[in-house]
Amino acid sequence: MNINTLCIHGSNVYHNDTGAISVPIFQNATFAHPGVGQSTGYDYSRIQNPTREHLEETIAQLEHGNEAIAFSSGMAAVTALFELFKSGDHIITSDDLYGGSHRLFNSISSNHGLQFTAVNTSDTAAVKGAVTPLTKAIFIETPTNPMMKVTDIKAISKIAKACDLLLLVDNTFLTPYYLNPLELGADVVIHSGTKYLSGHNDTLAGFLVTKNKALSERLRFIYGTTGACLSPFDSWLVLRGIKTLAVRMDRQQQNALELSKWLSHHTRIKKVFYVGLPDHPDYALSKKQARGFGAMVSFKVDCPQAAVKVLERVSLILYAESLGGVESLITYPMLQTHADVPENIRESLGIDNCLLRLSVGLEDINDLIADLDQALK
Repeated sequence: MNINTLCIHGSNVYHNDTGAISVPIFQNATFAHPGVGQSTGYDYSRIQNPTREHLEETIAQLEHGNEAIAFSSGMAAVTALFELFKSGDHIITSDDLYGGSHRLFNSISSNHGLQFTAVNTSDTAAVKGAVTPLTKAIFIETPTNPMMKVTDIKAISKIAKACDLLLLVDNTFLTPYYLNPLELGADVVIHSGTKYLSGHNDTLAGFLVTKNKALSERLRFIYGTTGACLSPFDSWLVLRGIKTLAVRMDRQQQNALELSKWLSHHTRIKKVFYVGLPDHPDYALSKKQARGFGAMVSFKVDCPQAAVKVLERVSLILYAESLGGVESLITYPMLQTHADVPENIRESLGIDNCLLRLSVGLEDINDLIADLDQALK
């Protein structure tokens, strides 16, 4: 089934006999047993819920996986994922990484004895060189947040398989509409469902997807035991959002490309980071492994004062954290998403006081350009 159709119809299990087209919201904490030792298949919503199950089946199909697990947020999903590891285990991560993941790894997981090495995962030699006898996994974002570097998933997968490591890929920026990491050798795909999958800035959600049955059973046990499950209502909101994922991604990508081209010719812009521009160093790789470039754009203005003015002057574009919704959002990574990353690491990555990150929405492109134009004057 084509992904455009799959986004709309998803799993065909509707869990009701009424003919209702919209999946019902089973707002239940618990379910009655028909008899002693008998179950309807649903006992307690922390473990399983029909609305959430429909969403999980849909996500699994979109990502070409065998099972998806829905969490209460993207970071809840990542936290559960790292329960696979024990004290002393070593994990290689992308150096240019979402600040929340960096905070989790270096402020919480490291306290439990996990060891991390951050490298430029666009450099396969650097990844291979970081592997030690204690390494258990490679965790990557592609494109990275916020510098938009692209990792060759197939190449990293070869390293992971040769060294018996798990390859964990955060696919939040491109979504399964543009990229399917499991098809390129990933073992687990991570999503912040808060972003493009739900698409309306009205819910938090996270997902883990895998093809490996043994791995999915371990993750499902961790999920049910630790309890960071997605509520029935939030599951329904994400399901509703996915129905328009394809059309939203195409329109947002078109806007992002046009806006990036406009920014590239503006006298106050020093550099634009958008994978869909032919002069991006990873443009060819992205075209090879993905079906699109997404709608995330970072850019550097000519001075810190200009960055502050843009944030304070935009009116249509909203100065807010997060991304992937229908509204365009602009963020100051240095003070927001990456504020907890040490300054020397931020600066080495290019995350300085001139860098802004823009999640391009569905507004008319001329209105977006006009808003940025007046903000840059």
